[in-house]
Amino acid sequence: MVKRQTAIKIRKTHRYLGIFLGIQFLMWTISGMYFSWTDIDEIHGDHFKQMPPKVTSFSNLLGTDSLNGIEGIASMELLEIAGQPYYWINGAQLFNAKTGEQKKSVSEEEALQVAADHMRPDLKVSSIVQINEVGPHHEYRGRPLPAYEISYETSEELKAYVALNNGAFQTVRHRDWRWFDFLWMTHTMDYQGRDDFNTLLLRGFSLLGLITVLSGFLLWFTSSPSVRKVVKQKNK
Repeated sequence: MVKRQTAIKIRKTHRYLGIFLGIQFLMWTISGMYFSWTDIDEIHGDHFKQMPPKVTSFSNLLGTDSLNGIEGIASMELLEIAGQPYYWINGAQLFNAKTGEQKKSVSEEEALQVAADHMRPDLKVSSIVQINEVGPHHEYRGRPLPAYEISYETSEELKAYVALNNGAFQTVRHRDWRWFDFLWMTHTMDYQGRDDFNTLLLRGFSLLGLITVLSGFLLWFTSSPSVRKVVKQKNK
């Protein structure tokens, strides 16, 4: 049978590990419950959007050989900006698909029209601002900049984002998404990019969590009267 001093050491190890890891265990549990009880489509803000978004069909568009300043085409996308068709070429150049004129950026009015084609018509815009840079924890991180941030008159602090360079609708952010983002950060323990499951911090806490569980089983084994009784009977 385990000696008394050894049992005391196991008990202390289990207790201190529990105190140290308790907050993170609690966050894992709370975030896991939140993820399992929420609708991911609502987190994405689909209930604020027109589904599907308004799309216009175009005809009589120019061929790419009519566009000036293009040495070669690796990628091309047809975009609609305020009712007009545009070619977004090589992820860098924007051309009017009917006139061939190159467009440097979209205006606030055009960005509002793009947003209107994607968002519910009953939503009212409260403000629009241009953002040129964001921090690593900003809700628009990892997306094209500069961009227009369009705010709406809602209790959810709803915002939509439109890229300034090509007028492409980017994403929707609202209160529930921000809660999800925060809890996802605490769940993955990636406090920078949110999605890295291979951080040393997460690995370390996972290993300590396993040790805590195993020490709990060992503590039960060493302190259980039933186990002691069985061991004594075998030693007779």
